[in-house]
Amino acid sequence: MAHHGHDKLSRLVQYDIMVSKVGASDSLIDIIMSIRIYGVIMRAIKRSPAGDAMTDLVLDLFRVNNLTLTWGDRLVAPLGLTSARWQILGAIVGADRAQPVAWLARDLGANRQNVQRIVNDLAHEGLVTFEPNPHHRRAHLVVMTDKGLKTYDAAIRLYDPKINSLVQGLPIEEIKTAGRLIKALRKKLEQEVSIADA
Repeated sequence: MAHHGHDKLSRLVQYDIMVSKVGASDSLIDIIMSIRIYGVIMRAIKRSPAGDAMTDLVLDLFRVNNLTLTWGDRLVAPLGLTSARWQILGAIVGADRAQPVAWLARDLGANRQNVQRIVNDLAHEGLVTFEPNPHHRRAHLVVMTDKGLKTYDAAIRLYDPKINSLVQGLPIEEIKTAGRLIKALRKKLEQEVSIADA
């Protein structure tokens, strides 16, 4: 039975690898090579119990992320926002000072081009504006407008009762423990990415 569960999990991971590869390239040869490499790795490396548990967690995080984005989209849709727009407005509000797009993207752990596109949309809607950056002539600072701040405040007023309802029945200590674990995982992943990019 345990072996069957491991096979099922392995197929899920294989499926995730295939989907991510299709997203990156339309080359059938690349996809086939990925599957072959996956097969070699599975034969050569035995995953630890902690590795199995983390794999289950990561797969659940993928699903939770998708559900959270859908939940957020529906929550703020009446305000003309999406989860992505709301997240960037939150990053602007939460920053100690006005930042350029590249810094916002870094703080969010997001792709700079995607953040730039969304910021441009927000500017078009009059929710943010650009101001000169005294330290960099081309990297303008992103600043919230009065309309943007009112829209963000309205989103928070929608959010607070919904999140209070969502967490009913979930012990606060377990929520805090999950938060610490996810922060520790994020830190490790940030280190891995930094090493790979160096």
